[in-house]
Amino acid sequence: MDFKDKLRHVMDFPKEGIDFIDITTVLQDSEAFRECMDTFKTLAEKMGDFDIIVGSESRGFIFGAPLAYHMNKGFVPVRKKGKLPYKTVREEYDLEYGTDVLEMHSDAIKPGQRVLIVDDLLATGGTTQANIRLVEQLGGEVAGVIFFIELMSLNGRDKLKGYKVDSIVKF
Repeated sequence: MDFKDKLRHVMDFPKEGIDFIDITTVLQDSEAFRECMDTFKTLAEKMGDFDIIVGSESRGFIFGAPLAYHMNKGFVPVRKKGKLPYKTVREEYDLEYGTDVLEMHSDAIKPGQRVLIVDDLLATGGTTQANIRLVEQLGGEVAGVIFFIELMSLNGRDKLKGYKVDSIVKF
């Protein structure tokens, strides 16, 4: 399936000059969503053995949680500042249109656990770098990182050298 045909582009969202790629059109199509999740599973299996999946708020939840269920793995949500109820570790990161802070529960990753990071989009790589730092801060080892969409022109993959990285759709 050509997922590019299923995605919607929304210009100037969330601010002027941004071409936002809307994944909801894939999620609404049961066949496309199933094939997307099956493709995520195939990419995850290529990353080797891992213990748990990490996904960032909020679209990383959409793909990471069902993938964890499908692969019989646990799921760790990474949230924006102040959204988690327990003690957290935190990382500030750059977006293509600003900065933000991500947090993870301080007991979410056990030392030595191998972690697969799942997200919807690789743009500049800032969010993913923050996720990696959170995992490694807790003693986890990043087994790989997989994305639904990769924006090649923003060179986010360059910031992830040394890690296994794959994506389903490349623009």
